[in-house]
Amino acid sequence: MSDFLSDGWGLFISAVTLAGILGCGLLLWSLGRKQPATPGQTTGHVWDGDLQEYNNPMPRWWMWLFYITIVFSIGYLVLYPGLGRYQGAWNWSQVSQYEREVEAYKAQIKPLYDSFAAQDVPQLAGDVRAMGVGERLFLNNCAQCHGSDARGAKGFPNLADADWLYGGTPDAIKTSITQGRHGVMPPMAAAVGTEEDLQNLVQYVLSLSGSASDPLKANLGKAKFATCAACHGADGKGNVALGAPNLTDKVWLYGGGAANVLETIRKGRSNQMPAQAEKLAPEQIHVLSAYVWSLSNKAKPVATSQADTTAAATR
Repeated sequence: MSDFLSDGWGLFISAVTLAGILGCGLLLWSLGRKQPATPGQTTGHVWDGDLQEYNNPMPRWWMWLFYITIVFSIGYLVLYPGLGRYQGAWNWSQVSQYEREVEAYKAQIKPLYDSFAAQDVPQLAGDVRAMGVGERLFLNNCAQCHGSDARGAKGFPNLADADWLYGGTPDAIKTSITQGRHGVMPPMAAAVGTEEDLQNLVQYVLSLSGSASDPLKANLGKAKFATCAACHGADGKGNVALGAPNLTDKVWLYGGGAANVLETIRKGRSNQMPAQAEKLAPEQIHVLSAYVWSLSNKAKPVATSQADTTAAATR
């Protein structure tokens, strides 16, 4: 890949660009000087019975339009980057323009987010404007994994119920969004023992949530659960500090049933939620946290005097 980023390619492209402009100019100049041998006469080409091609020079105004495009292209290359490492007289770049637009956008939405920052998460959950902004932040940044309805999918947590791997408090949600999470369950097949031991453990895990299971095998698998208790607890109710799921409810991140549970124990699981701190401002994370919190803590929205939230919600 480095071969395509060397100075040699920049020089080559610059040479081709300048040669193309010069070639177009010379071609246009030569055609403008060339006069037809028989002005006003046809070339002999006829279409549709009576449509004839005359051997006349191009109109002068048309020729000047082409000259103007050549002058424009040269001026563009002088002012803007287009020739290798040359940055242009105006020193313009996509990055600098993007940064200016971001700063202008932040200045535009700052008053609105300042009003949100003065409220805590439960208060924001009842603010119609804040929830409108939060919903759009969620759709732009979170819905790709958790779904537009926030109910998740296999391997992606449901944010609309009351089941939380790392806790559902406002602070825990904000930490998850800001810093991200990396949940890992190692493969446990070797630690559990034989294939029969694995099958028995699966039945015991299913029995913890009242799911359909074989009582005899579940009883035999109870002792093997000791290998899981370090994370999930002796009672199987999980540990929010580790992100270890509660196995006593019927909420399954990768699906319930013997086959899915066996696959999880045998192969382990690894899930990562990326940190959003570099993508979203703290004020945006605050509003987004309130929106996510509201999904499982229904608060009655309170209308406010300012209803326009569109500008603040797009990034």
